[in-house]
Amino acid sequence: VHQSKLDFFCKLGYGKQDICKVLENLGQEALEDDVLKELIRMGSKPQALESQAQPSPLKLVARGSCSASSGSKWLCGEGRGSRPIVIDGSNVAMSHGNKEVFSCWGIQLAVNWFRERGHTYIKVFVPLWRKEPPRQDSPIADQHILEELEKQSILVYTPSRKVKGKRVVCYDDRYIVKVAYEKDGVIVSNDHYRDLQNENPEWKWFIEQRLLMYSFVSNRFMPPDDPLGRHGPTLNNFLSKQPVLPEPKWQPCPYG
Repeated sequence: VHQSKLDFFCKLGYGKQDICKVLENLGQEALEDDVLKELIRMGSKPQALESQAQPSPLKLVARGSCSASSGSKWLCGEGRGSRPIVIDGSNVAMSHGNKEVFSCWGIQLAVNWFRERGHTYIKVFVPLWRKEPPRQDSPIADQHILEELEKQSILVYTPSRKVKGKRVVCYDDRYIVKVAYEKDGVIVSNDHYRDLQNENPEWKWFIEQRLLMYSFVSNRFMPPDDPLGRHGPTLNNFLSKQPVLPEPKWQPCPYG
């Protein structure tokens, strides 16, 4: 009995001398739980824990935070590379304009948000006819922003023309999904593109996994922290080419 208990606690990492001392005090028939409690009371530690108690040369950083040298909290993990961003300009502008006005300022807010994160590839798709002077039935606010973004090679106009007085418009959603798919990027829109999902099974998977929805809170562009739900990746991982694996969740020791 003595030898079996000695072997058991030695496997747990406790010193042979401490184990023998406890067994002498409690008796050979003592329960394993009682022996373990007495070892803990004596201050005896498994060798694995003692080695962990040694000072670590590494600087520990709280989970989810960045070191001061990273420059900005938004740049956390940017060294891993950021995914290309393709923005549904019409969807974003109309959302910022409460579905009444095509608000170009909403597009600028979205572009600024991704720029601050360090994304280098940002494309916004807008139908060409939005360059025309605003009409009463299709008001546009801050239209000059479209011209500025076009000069920066961020905004791309999808083709449209007039045939016998009627406007012929190319399907801009197809451009958005196709470019994002080819670039292995992220689509920024509150549209689900259900027609395109039904058209191409590869696009269906891509739209389901790479669609980043958003909200505007006043003049603040806000994507969700959990783009694919509470059990999915974090926003940082969603926007990164090489996501960081979550830290292991350690179970509490039953003996405290």
